[in-house]
Amino acid sequence: MPAAPLCAFTRTQKILVLSPDPELAALFAAAFTPAEAEVVVQTRGKGAIEALFTDPPDMLVVDAKLADIPGLDLVAMIKSENVYRQLPVALIMDESRLSPDIDWCAAEVDELLTRPMTAAMLRSRVTLALARATRSLDANPLTKLPGNTSIIGRIQDLIDRQEDFALAYADLDYFKSFNDKYGFSRGDEVLMMTARIIVNTVRAVGGPRAFVGHVGGDDFVYIMAIDRVEEACASVVASFDNIVPHFYDTEDRDRGFIQSVDREGNRRAFPLMAISIAVVFNRDGRLKHFGEASQTAMTLKKKAKENPKSCYVLDKRHG
Repeated sequence: MPAAPLCAFTRTQKILVLSPDPELAALFAAAFTPAEAEVVVQTRGKGAIEALFTDPPDMLVVDAKLADIPGLDLVAMIKSENVYRQLPVALIMDESRLSPDIDWCAAEVDELLTRPMTAAMLRSRVTLALARATRSLDANPLTKLPGNTSIIGRIQDLIDRQEDFALAYADLDYFKSFNDKYGFSRGDEVLMMTARIIVNTVRAVGGPRAFVGHVGGDDFVYIMAIDRVEEACASVVASFDNIVPHFYDTEDRDRGFIQSVDREGNRRAFPLMAISIAVVFNRDGRLKHFGEASQTAMTLKKKAKENPKSCYVLDKRHG
């Protein structure tokens, strides 16, 4: 009898498996077809976070048998990264190793898989975990970054605790014209590139407490310390401007613009994409509601978009 389809998903799921056990790799190969799941197996935990940044998976499976780092310690390290708080993580261990001494309340795993296990059971448990994560998370389906609900919650929480912070709203200029000419698939590649630039920059400059979210489309948000945000903005702008020209065909890149249709249906020339960033500051409990920050950012973004090139604008009134 053929296996039931992975009904909750419209695309191939990416699963990163960290395990030295060759039998587990074979079990995944038996449980999922390549069209259902792209399973990448690494035998060591070292380098796992870098691998997650390079090619974000839909699910992570960590083997307690990892030789270089205890499985639960690795899970804790990964979950400490804001961008991976919502990544479903399964721990797999021998059933004989289960112990009442394990503090499962402190373990940041979302699913427990136990050996021995059949391919049918593995398929069922992993599929259920993926479906549960899809239902419960508001993460952006493309970038896996926290979505609008998480963003609003984080901003309001910081406001309620009267913490000082800088809130940056970033979006892309001329993205629609790029999509219209090159197609949505190529546009998605640009969004993924932008997400990685922002995540890597904010993580490097802002440290572990910084937060990155994806509102949707070409709109991103990041939250970090006031004294570090301008450095991050400058780095994001420089990296974006260095990379984005390579997404254009050589002819368009050399010309410096593309021909496309505007919102009124008129054919016109559009510059290469740029990124605009508006930064709002919360000092001494000035903000009372996230809507205030959003409204201020909208005004600043209009100012930023007066510049056809990539730029950032700071709320000088309160910065």
